[in-house]
Amino acid sequence: MGETNVWDAEWEVNEEQARMLIGRQFPQLSSKQVKRLGWGWDNTVFLIGDEYVFRFPRRTIAVGSIRMEGKLLPKLEAYMTIPYPKPLFYGEASDEYPAPFLGYAYVPGDFPIGLTEERRVLSAETLAKFLRRLHEFPVQAALKCGVQQDHRNLTDIASRKVKLEGFLSKVVEHLSPEESGVIEAYISRLQKDRVEAVNALLHGDLHFKNMLVNENGIVSGIIDWGDLSVGHPACDLSVAYSFLPPYARGVFFETYGGADEETKLLARLIAVYIPILILMQAVDDGNEAIAAEAKSNIMRALSD
Repeated sequence: MGETNVWDAEWEVNEEQARMLIGRQFPQLSSKQVKRLGWGWDNTVFLIGDEYVFRFPRRTIAVGSIRMEGKLLPKLEAYMTIPYPKPLFYGEASDEYPAPFLGYAYVPGDFPIGLTEERRVLSAETLAKFLRRLHEFPVQAALKCGVQQDHRNLTDIASRKVKLEGFLSKVVEHLSPEESGVIEAYISRLQKDRVEAVNALLHGDLHFKNMLVNENGIVSGIIDWGDLSVGHPACDLSVAYSFLPPYARGVFFETYGGADEETKLLARLIAVYIPILILMQAVDDGNEAIAAEAKSNIMRALSD
């Protein structure tokens, strides 16, 4: 594809470069094996030995979030009820590589792809407790660390609806008529234009590619905190719709401490919106497993 995508990189880092950059600044790690784990829109990720993960920004826009993570993530430790990657190594920009990079404790686990509904239910309280604590973190302390405040206009439902329609037209040929029918019906029912602003510290990108589960399929790690921001808690509460089946949502919201109808409406919208973006990228990458999981997340979010 000749056109540029939002996920195209400005700098690619391969294993050899990563080994060199890490070894130069952290000689104590130079004997360890370096293996590329994957990459997101913003970072390339490497496993160092079997205990550390390093993330290198792939684009200028990601540099600020790496700096902010370095400041804020250590402060979250007392609030965390699920393992998360805590920063341990702070790499500096150099002639070889123009950006700072971060090394974290490795959080083991597998992505929750293809889990049965029964398995998903087992994480309802775990996820709710995790979000309840995270959303209690003092907003002012987060803002002092350079976290952005509602930079994505989360409460503006009308404009998100327009974007959603655009995304849908791009992936409609990869959906069954039933799937696209369900999504179209949902979009046309969305009549509210915006919801009241609420401010909480958010993970900001809580979906199946940023969650890890143990061998029992229970959530055992939350990774990729590059979208840490202050905004409407519905952004994170979207997991109640994308990850959990309808019959587990009651216990989720009860454990979390309740949510009003506006919050639930916005949470469901984001639970459709994020997987549609993931589906677009998966189609572009030819990744059928990720595409199938994204579709099932959307259909779960739209079932009652």
